[in-house]
Amino acid sequence: MNMNDFVNKGPTNMNFNKGSVKKAGKAAGFVIAAIVAVIILSGSFYTIQEEEQAVVCTLGVPKAVTQSGLHFKIPFIQTVQKVNTTIQGFAIGYSSDSELNYNGAEGADNSMMITSDYNFIHVDFYAEYRVTDPVKALYASEDPQLILANIAQNCIRTTIGSYGVDAVLTTGKNEIQSNIKNMILEKLDNIDIGVQLVNITIQDAEPPTDEVIQAFKAVETAKQGKETALNNANKYRNEQIPSAEAEADKIVQDAEAQKQARINEAEGQVARFNSMYDEYVKYPAVTKQRMFYETMEDVLPDMKIIIQGADGSQVQQIMPLDKFN
Repeated sequence: MNMNDFVNKGPTNMNFNKGSVKKAGKAAGFVIAAIVAVIILSGSFYTIQEEEQAVVCTLGVPKAVTQSGLHFKIPFIQTVQKVNTTIQGFAIGYSSDSELNYNGAEGADNSMMITSDYNFIHVDFYAEYRVTDPVKALYASEDPQLILANIAQNCIRTTIGSYGVDAVLTTGKNEIQSNIKNMILEKLDNIDIGVQLVNITIQDAEPPTDEVIQAFKAVETAKQGKETALNNANKYRNEQIPSAEAEADKIVQDAEAQKQARINEAEGQVARFNSMYDEYVKYPAVTKQRMFYETMEDVLPDMKIIIQGADGSQVQQIMPLDKFN
């Protein structure tokens, strides 16, 4: 190979290398463009589940998206934050699953309260809530759940402090829960942070010491004994009242029967008197004599009536007649 051949072939090879570099650059550009397109497209869609809502912020302006499914957003312009809208809960006064409560103290310390009759008592609550406005839940406060917990603790202590220890432990739990819930709902309406209380319940209530616990158990046992005695008394009353009512009905029916019998007897005597009077009107002398004999027979059943004749002889007559022999 001479120098002329080398000189003639050199530029051709250089042109070939330049073409390869251009093709490779174009391919790389297409790849990069495809990757960017994929990134842009993948960031342009988001999915909302049934149990959540989304807040789309466009240049600092938030808007809630409540419909579930696939949605589009403008990349680099819009941002999306999802909010759980199902019912959630947290403990007040005790630790659930080894969690600490909101003030960083153990639950037992947070559950210590004082009643209106100056007794200390441990009361544990469980609060349930849900997000009603995702925009306010994200931007109206830094931690709406913490705010709800603080409000609940305040309302709980205020309400427990207005009841006696006996009501807190036994008979007043339902009323206390209702009053606390109404108080919390009123305060949430005033601050409007996008969350709503669903329910709050007393999980447990007990005195702080074993001696007091035993004393309250004794009181509760006595109350149960009282209830048992009352139930037995009511049972006995319910058993005796029907029999007493039946006996009373029987007495009333007997009295009615006796009354009717006496009325019938009186009516019979009146009828008998009226018939005798009718006979008396017709035959006064004979009727008088007959009535006299009948009366004397009733008064003196063994009396013998002797009628003396005009000649002095005695003739046995009527009522009663002796035997002829």
